[in-house]
Amino acid sequence: MLLVIGFIAKNQSLLIAVTVLLVMKIIGLDDKFFSAIQAKGINWGVAIITLAVLVPIATGEIGFKELGASLKSPFAWIALISGVVVAILGKGGIILLAEDPEITTALVFGTIAAVALFNGVAVGPIIGAGIAYTAMKVFEWFQ
Repeated sequence: MLLVIGFIAKNQSLLIAVTVLLVMKIIGLDDKFFSAIQAKGINWGVAIITLAVLVPIATGEIGFKELGASLKSPFAWIALISGVVVAILGKGGIILLAEDPEITTALVFGTIAAVALFNGVAVGPIIGAGIAYTAMKVFEWFQ
């Protein structure tokens, strides 16, 4: 079903992920690798994204001079603050997933829906859980 959704939505990331998992299941690698992918996959994904972001620095395309100059831009400060907020939300996500692990099912469903229907990007359940955690705390505050 997810393969069909990925195909209809023309979402390459979902198609690749589902195909890889299906192939692994068909050839019998699921017992060996699924738990590792589930446990470490988000960390691996973050590492790959971080590598991609750091390539311009590693190649010299962006140097320390450019990094310092970029902080003069108001957009750079917005990005910097956004990075801080996301890290704080991620911390809340870890707390929520530890306290209420079944929330992961709803987060996964929401991520799949966003990827398939809105051409979103699966950035991981930790940030989603962090946003949910913050929303829940705000909701509790108003009760």
